[in-house]
Amino acid sequence: MKSQDIVILLKLISLQDQEIAKGMDQLRSESIGGDPYSVRNLEALLGISKTEIAQSIRRSVASGIARKDNIPSEPRPHRRNLFDFIAKGLKFVFPAKLGPLQRGLPTAFAAPMLNGLLVSGGTYDYVWPHASGHQMGQSVEPLFRSVPEAALKDERLYEYLALVDAIRLGNQREAGLAADHLKSKITSGRGS
Repeated sequence: MKSQDIVILLKLISLQDQEIAKGMDQLRSESIGGDPYSVRNLEALLGISKTEIAQSIRRSVASGIARKDNIPSEPRPHRRNLFDFIAKGLKFVFPAKLGPLQRGLPTAFAAPMLNGLLVSGGTYDYVWPHASGHQMGQSVEPLFRSVPEAALKDERLYEYLALVDAIRLGNQREAGLAADHLKSKITSGRGS
């Protein structure tokens, strides 16, 4: 697996959730070529090449974290398996790499949608370095370089990725709370 595989799978979950909330017709009208799950549309939304997306989906299906539905032939994350991997193994496979204080987009419990969920014991908030970021904090290398841009385009994806960072960065209590919150978000949807 590669770290961008997690980003792609969380985006697919976000699209599924949007499909339920908005309806497929509206989601198609907002997508490139009318197919929200196409590698072309995912490339535009995530800043990850079509080739890398296709390879990522193959890796995810081979590992059991995703499957391909026959009709339509769309990749579908296996939500429970993905959650189990994120909660129990992600911080060991893709540990968080901290950098200097910088301006950026807040992540982990500093992310706006998680504000008030838990106050971290740290001195600084965590941020993904980003040119348009207004918050100063301890920089964290995102799972993939295009994560800040992708998060700005999709608030639901932003929340999922911030929770993933809280799991990667948090102590046992913080990581546990983030895992519980993420589980309630991603395993309650369809395709579990």
